[in-house]
Amino acid sequence: MLDRIRFYTRKDIQKELLKIAKDREVGIRFNETFGKRPDILQFNSDIGELAKQGATSFHISVERWKDPLNLKTGLSRKQLDEFRLSWDLIIDIDSKFVEYSKITSELVVEALKFNNISNIGVKYSGGSGFHILIPFESFPKEVNGKETRLLFPEAPQAIAEYLKNLIKPYLKKKILEVSTINDISKSTTIPIKELKENNEFNPFKIIEIDSKLISSRHMIRAPYSINEKKGLVSVPLDPNKISKFNLNKAKIENVEVEHSFFTPEKSIPEEAKKLFIQAFDYTRKQQTTNKQEKREEYEIPTQEISENIFPSCIRRLLLGVKEDGRKRSIFVLTSFLQHMGWSYEKIQQTLMEWNKKNYEPLKEGYIIAQVQWSKRQSKKMLPPNCNNEAYYKTLGVYCHNCKWKNPVNYVKIQLKNKEEKYGKHKTTDDWS
Repeated sequence: MLDRIRFYTRKDIQKELLKIAKDREVGIRFNETFGKRPDILQFNSDIGELAKQGATSFHISVERWKDPLNLKTGLSRKQLDEFRLSWDLIIDIDSKFVEYSKITSELVVEALKFNNISNIGVKYSGGSGFHILIPFESFPKEVNGKETRLLFPEAPQAIAEYLKNLIKPYLKKKILEVSTINDISKSTTIPIKELKENNEFNPFKIIEIDSKLISSRHMIRAPYSINEKKGLVSVPLDPNKISKFNLNKAKIENVEVEHSFFTPEKSIPEEAKKLFIQAFDYTRKQQTTNKQEKREEYEIPTQEISENIFPSCIRRLLLGVKEDGRKRSIFVLTSFLQHMGWSYEKIQQTLMEWNKKNYEPLKEGYIIAQVQWSKRQSKKMLPPNCNNEAYYKTLGVYCHNCKWKNPVNYVKIQLKNKEEKYGKHKTTDDWS
């Protein structure tokens, strides 16, 4: 008890807690129960006094509010949107085993860096997981014409699902490098068949990044706050040294304030724009897969269709991207070309050559991952429709007199017209 009180009366600990508590709802825990909600922290001295009254830990909202004390149960989505100043992206990673959580956290950080995020906060949760934070100050102001502050909880849910999909093959490989599936089954008491999905090990059977739990007024343990069950502190750490983290550093007597979890002042405005676009693209892919059954069936040709018959938007896109939009272009081109009867090997080779024409080439690994993702899908998704403003118009390739629903429809009609004129004996490579 005295250790806890001494810890929470440390000025450096109070400074960090107060910094992240600004504009947030704070939950104060007294062993097994929480205090009144909503609550806030206003002064350094509040923390020490609450500890003397029996407070064991402090929890903070993911969202930032105009006046947290005005919050109450039963508020409508509209009311919550009016009260919300902003929100931070917090990826909550948990597993029964800290080492698995470490591996996952490292891969999430790599995935965020891959999406051009530089200001990343990481902390040990105090249990067996980690929290990763991107401040709102890094976000784009708008996404698809809507204020980003209003995109809660759908935006963090979409981002969490996108990141899970992005790291899944690497996570599976890394975990199986340190543990066999038999060992995992024994240590987790989960039957081997339940650890698999489509006959392959699914790492998310033992690691949680649950986007469905992200909801308004959701809270996490504050940095430099104690975990009641473990007696360990939720310590921030260097995002580049997660693998070196040792639980001894989280013991109350060993905790030093070396890193801050929340550093909005270091954010580069709009640096998370690509992350948001990729996440919503991924969500769209998932939704499109579900809708695909209702669409008119398109028979993928057995012979490759020549570029000569492609619509001008696709041909211009194949010339390279001169401004922002490379990753969206990959989705468009991969979706389109697979409907042209192109093999995935040729699609990948074409995209590799196309990548060299861009204003700044992407990492080849990203292109390979996207092509492989498409290859694994049982149902082939059509590219975005021609009137989708997030794609052709913003990519600068939109045909102003376009009368087609989708680029694939354009090719389908052209083939039909030429077959009627010349007969079906003419091969697709001959169309010009």
